[in-house]
Amino acid sequence: MSSALLISILAAAISSGTPLLFACLGELLCERSGILNLGVEGMMLVGAVSGFLAVAYTNSLTLGVLAAIVAGGSMALIHAFMTVTLRVNQVVSGLALTLFGTGLSGYLGRPVIGKPLPTTFRTLEIPLLADIPFIGPILFRQDLLVYLSFILVFVIWFWIYRTRPGLHLRATGESPETADSLGVKVFGLRYFYVIMGGVLAGLGGAYLSLAFAPSWLENMTAGRGWIAVALVIFAVWNPLRALFGSYLFGGIEAIGYRSQVLGIAISPYLLRALPYLFTILVLILVTVRSRKKRLGAPAKLGLPYSRE
Repeated sequence: MSSALLISILAAAISSGTPLLFACLGELLCERSGILNLGVEGMMLVGAVSGFLAVAYTNSLTLGVLAAIVAGGSMALIHAFMTVTLRVNQVVSGLALTLFGTGLSGYLGRPVIGKPLPTTFRTLEIPLLADIPFIGPILFRQDLLVYLSFILVFVIWFWIYRTRPGLHLRATGESPETADSLGVKVFGLRYFYVIMGGVLAGLGGAYLSLAFAPSWLENMTAGRGWIAVALVIFAVWNPLRALFGSYLFGGIEAIGYRSQVLGIAISPYLLRALPYLFTILVLILVTVRSRKKRLGAPAKLGLPYSRE
């Protein structure tokens, strides 16, 4: 394999993994607070169509991104109300939101299927850094949203492990009773982090429709929301590992697209299924490992909290 082809695959892995990374970071924050969100797929779809529609009618990428995060956050607000206030089963609420988001996005996006956008996110080279051999073309010849994802990974890692609010977040997921007794606003924090999870899922959807594949097609996330949920387990609820996992899955997808260049004679249907097959393999390995060692999942994940 030539170095140019390797650089191309690795750069594509980052681009392909970015929507997964946004969604995974959002789900990670949500689960750290003790709330399981299986509505990520629906939130990504609503974010994708909202961002596309906003750009199509306003010609503004900024408004497109804002529309996507507001749409994702609004969906997450519904989930927060259902699970935190009403204490509805979190699995049922998440699945309902995925079904709702899939139908809503299909309905809203029907008039713009196949229509081109007036503007999209373009590659933005960072001076000097883009010229670094090998690393430069991979990391520093990406678009603005990719650079934002780099920053978010380290900001979220620092927030969780090096700040007092991050300690409150971890305590809320591990022992909300103890956190509440110490004055931590458990219900408020859970609302905040569930909504932030939706915001990042919406941003991941916007990346798909405004940068990765600038267009709108029904169900264009193609299961990425579910992969993001699995990635949180693979990453053991750590943002840095989420970065690695997202790019690993992105690399598998990139290799599938470039299989003909590599001379790999495999059915295209099998190649498209590779990321999902790999997701199943990862979940099996993680399950086997979890029997031997606690992986760091929040102790109260998926369990409603009531002061009573």
